Parts: sequence; structure tokens; C-alpha cells
Amino acid sequence: MNIHPTAIIEAGAELADDVQVGPYSVVGPKVRIGAGSTIGPHVVITGRTTLGENNRIFQFASLGEIPQDKKFEDDDTELVIGDGNTVREFCTFNTGTVQGGGVTRIGDDNWIMAYVHVAHDCVIGNHTIFANNASLAGHVTVGDHAILGGFALIHQFCEIGEHAFISFASHVNQSVPPYVTVSGEKANVKGINTEGLKRRGYTPEQIRNIRRAYRTLYRSGLSLDEARETLQEMAKDAEEIRLMVEFLSHVERGIIR
Repeated sequence: MNIHPTAIIEAGAELADDVQVGPYSVVGPKVRIGAGSTIGPHVVITGRTTLGENNRIFQFASLGEIPQDKKFEDDDTELVIGDGNTVREFCTFNTGTVQGGGVTRIGDDNWIMAYVHVAHDCVIGNHTIFANNASLAGHVTVGDHAILGGFALIHQFCEIGEHAFISFASHVNQSVPPYVTVSGEKANVKGINTEGLKRRGYTPEQIRNIRRAYRTLYRSGLSLDEARETLQEMAKDAEEIRLMVEFLSHVERGIIR
């Protein structure tokens, strides 16, 4: 390990042999950090927090602090972070609550820019991008490859589907289905994330199918139940639409529509 002499590693913390910890950082007694990870200067990692391998945490981040929830009573909840994540300056990730299942979870290969807040009981998938100052309230789920623009704000219990795109300064108070782009202070749907899908290898035919599904959900005049039934039929011949069908079958807070 390469631990700066001013860093504080409390008894009980478990760090892989090659972990680097910068000046004045503090690592609490219930923290585990996997191989290849780098902790910058002035970082605080506390609580029951687990970081996987090859994470890079920049200066002044706070990971694993107790949730901003008045019901919290010093419960032994967790923050679990996967592998290959980049967490930039001044990010704040809180542990979970008993009421929310006890775990805040962040997956692999996420690119999380400065001042991002991830509240208690959130679940973030893999390969997401959070631009500066994006914030998640409690119990938010963000699917793989989703992108949140700077200052995007997501209301508690909302779900952001895979490959969705949330534009700069959008206030999202209902869930956003997979592939969908929203923008505006009060977020409104604008279309599908065509450029993102192209970059991830979706074929022209798959993108056409997703566009058809979008029109069914948002431009056909069908009720949500009617649109869901139509999408179920479409998904029989287009696997990519199944992602939207599954999302609509379980989302709890309603969707932006």
C-alpha cells in the first residue's frame, strides 16, 4: 500500500495491498477497498462502505456518510460501489436506510463528475455518466448507460431507464423510460437517445424499432395501458423493445408523459 503519512486509516479498515491513499484522507473502520483503487487527498470514506477494484476517488469526496433522513437511528446500513468507477471532486454518496433495504449501490465503470450527490437507497447501474452537480434524492434507480446532464435533479422513488438521457438542469419528478430523452426545467420528453444508441452499437433497424415504440408510447394517443399492450406485441419481434415493456411493468411513480 502507498498510504500518505498524514492519512488516517482506522483500525478494522481492509485495504488491498496496492491501494493508494492521499494526504489527509480518512478511512473508517468498516471500510473495504479493493485492488488498484486510488483515493485522493482530503477524501473521507466512512460507514460500512465497500469499494471494488480500480476505482479512482478524487479530492474532497465524502463516501459512506449517514443518510440525510430524519428516521435514521445509527442503523448499520451500507454503501456498495463496484469496479472501475471514477468519482470526481466533492461528490457525496450516503449509505442506505433500513426502510429502503439498507444499501445504496453503485455498479461498475461509472463516470461521476464533481459535486454529484447520491442519496440513501439509490441504485445505479453500469456505464452511466453523471455531469457536474447532478443529484439523486433517496430511492432513485438509474439504469445502465443512462446520462444525467449537469444540475439534473431526480425526485425520490423515480427510475431512470437504461440508455435514457436527462438534459442539463432538468427537474425530473416522474420516471423516464429506457432510451428516452427529456429536457426542460420541468422535464418533458423530446425523443429517443439516438446518438447514444449509435455509439453503443445499436443497428439502424433496432433504432427504428425503438423509435416506433416511442411513438406508440408518446404520440399515438393511446392510454398508458393501451400503449403497454401494444408494446408487448411489438416486443415479440423486437427484443430491444422488451426493455421498455419490462420497465413499464414495474415502475411505481408513473412516467413522464
